[in-house]
Amino acid sequence: MRRARPGAVPRGNGGSAHARRVAGKTRTLTSVEAGQDFDRDGGDDEPQREAGSGKEARGEERQVSKLWHITLSVSGSEAPLTEVRRGLEQLAHDHPFLLTSRYANDHAEIRYWEEARDLHDAAAVALRLWGEHRSSAKLPPWEIVGLEVIDRETYHQRIAEGYGPPPAAPVGVHPF
Repeated sequence: MRRARPGAVPRGNGGSAHARRVAGKTRTLTSVEAGQDFDRDGGDDEPQREAGSGKEARGEERQVSKLWHITLSVSGSEAPLTEVRRGLEQLAHDHPFLLTSRYANDHAEIRYWEEARDLHDAAAVALRLWGEHRSSAKLPPWEIVGLEVIDRETYHQRIAEGYGPPPAAPVGVHPF
């Protein structure tokens, strides 16, 4: 699956966005439907899938993706706040689905949405996030100390009942 920020220009397309605009070409923004394997299990504007629609015409089981809300907590020895912030901002650039990051000089919390087949896949991806981006984003050498993975329905239920984390607003990287 290709990930990019909404409105981002695909790489390797034979020129920069500036060059295309100069040449008089305009970019048209369109809505993109989720893949056929995406389970639309929430939201008022999303139709519910009929029971049994997860099967192919041949009768084989199809893997259905879901959205999972991830909260990843990391901690370690103290690091300068400016370096922590810069690293988290780079992580947000490298991993475009990050909602928000909160940080201090010895710990941070990252919240984002992940699309995965099941909780196990979502958790596996989340557990690799910090380590895989540690060198490219120049993140502190902290360890993962906490992980919460909940499905979209549970996230929205918590918000509605007032006991879950507040919606990730403002989006971005912020101190605790």
